[in-house]
Amino acid sequence: MKRGTRRPAARRAVVPVVIAVALGTTGCGVLPSLPEPVPSNIVPSRPAALEPAGGGDSLSPDGFDAVQRMAVRIRNVGCDELSTGSGFAVGDHTLITNRHVVANSDNLQVSTYDGRDIEVGTAATAGLADLAIVRTREELPSFPELARRDPEQGDEVMIAGYPSGGELTITSGRVVGSTRDPLHANLGEVLVTDAKVEPGSSGSAALDTRGRVIGVVYAKTAEDDSLLVPISTVREMLADADEFTAVAGCR
Repeated sequence: MKRGTRRPAARRAVVPVVIAVALGTTGCGVLPSLPEPVPSNIVPSRPAALEPAGGGDSLSPDGFDAVQRMAVRIRNVGCDELSTGSGFAVGDHTLITNRHVVANSDNLQVSTYDGRDIEVGTAATAGLADLAIVRTREELPSFPELARRDPEQGDEVMIAGYPSGGELTITSGRVVGSTRDPLHANLGEVLVTDAKVEPGSSGSAALDTRGRVIGVVYAKTAEDDSLLVPISTVREMLADADEFTAVAGCR
């Protein structure tokens, strides 16, 4: 991976891009197991009025493209606050988001591109990177391919998420370099892009021009650059069950 000629991360103000509103982990070394199937008498909430994407070979029969279908909105009804973030499917019953999106959760709520509620089964967080895996009881609509290598400086990137917990937003930009992770000293290199993200974008998938995941959004800098956990790190985490700890509920 090529490195950008940017200021050292330690001199930047960097914040996770999760949005929270005040309301007034136990276990170790295990990925969450798949929950039992959801009962057939569960009725999903009414779909939101989203407009289908126009054109392209990635359109599904319902008129939405693959980027819309794989992205999810996450609401964390936590022990002390309500927060919102984003995530994306990586399997029929598995999605990825950030550790700080699901932390201190009393109730995780996931909804899809068409406003359908998906019941959550279990969740676990990675110890090294700001990543989490959530298992769902119901099948997720679609999931993308994970890229086999990290992008290089200058490569195009597209980020799909739910800033401020609102409607699905897609922003684009380029990889401008890499830097030492300013929030997790032991993680190593992370990617820097000029694609814009906002609070609520935490956990969004960053995609290349072929729709493959090349990283996961977890923070932004004072210069409005976005920081990504690179896909190489994501793959390493997914391959090692000992990296994950079950999310603890409120006490």
